[in-house]
Amino acid sequence: MGAAPDRKRILKEILAQLHKGLPLEEAKARFEREVGKVTSHEIFELEQSLLEDGVPAEEIKKFCNVHALLFQKDLEKSMADPDSPSHPVALFKAENAEIKRRVDSAMGLLPALKEGEGGDWVRNIIEELRAVLKHYERKEQLLFPYLEKAGFYGPSKVMWGKHDEVRGLFKTALAAGPAEFPAAAAALLEELAGMIFKEESILFPTSLEKLKPADWAEIFRESAQAGYVFIEPPEAVAEALDVARNTASLSGAVVNLPSGNLSLGDLTALLNALPVDLTFVDADDTVRYFSEGRDRVFLRARSIIGRKVQNCHPPQSLGAVEKILNGFRDGSKNSEEFWINMKGRVIHIRYFALRSPEGKYLGSLEVTQDITAIQKIKGEKRLA
Repeated sequence: MGAAPDRKRILKEILAQLHKGLPLEEAKARFEREVGKVTSHEIFELEQSLLEDGVPAEEIKKFCNVHALLFQKDLEKSMADPDSPSHPVALFKAENAEIKRRVDSAMGLLPALKEGEGGDWVRNIIEELRAVLKHYERKEQLLFPYLEKAGFYGPSKVMWGKHDEVRGLFKTALAAGPAEFPAAAAALLEELAGMIFKEESILFPTSLEKLKPADWAEIFRESAQAGYVFIEPPEAVAEALDVARNTASLSGAVVNLPSGNLSLGDLTALLNALPVDLTFVDADDTVRYFSEGRDRVFLRARSIIGRKVQNCHPPQSLGAVEKILNGFRDGSKNSEEFWINMKGRVIHIRYFALRSPEGKYLGSLEVTQDITAIQKIKGEKRLA
């Protein structure tokens, strides 16, 4: 057996070459050739060791994007096999198995409801099943955008509408009195079972035909941050989160604003630190940016960048979205606001038209904020 590679020395040399302009792909190739297969955790430990040796953090950050490329290559290999436990379809199906188990349990209790028994058990199962909405949200925000890019718009326009019907059925069932509950529960459980059938017999096979391993890799990476329901995610999920948290932009660009100058890194940190979620849609109704704060109210995935904003909403909301955008575009409106109750929280959603100094429409800004705590503020709390 040959001697183990001196990983620290090799990484130092690669960092020096990156500083001199070595392309990321060439740095990746050298690392693979001379170090071989290592886990993300091992790479982070190696980087920490270099920090302790006095290597500047800014130099080590230059390796972050190489690290991301290494992870992406391995991930795409696993995405070529839809039966891989890390494949998004396999994970969706694993969730479906758990959803079906709970649906079947509740359906088995429905006859007892007619006799006035088992109501609390069924309500508890339905309350637990509300987590399925995260499963639906991952489809809406992660899978559907890639299908649209492949020219397949059916799920966005039809299945999303069915999702909203299920959301409504949850509200109806959980708010129903004893007399109405059996029928409301039966209707909900039937739709949940039907959705599993639609996914596994139509949506997933079609998606596997239309999407490439690179698409599935991105869906997997975004899913790691969105989270799963009723299942333990595979180890690769933790690695995807580590890479996402530790990968830094190499750009040293400075954004020159009328009131000051900010580096790209500082501007990103500033926007992500705001206690609101921001989404910018350009004048052509295309999503161009969203902030990535720690506690977003609604899921946003990078796959929506370049997506028409109309496709980011369920069909039932499309008329309201178009009305707001048309008002911004023709100048009859400059803002709109809504507030909703969501899981015991009060969510304030505002839309603003963005215009140039000459009045030209540039696009719209969505600002979403959880104002639950703000509503409870009383009196004063001064700095001094």
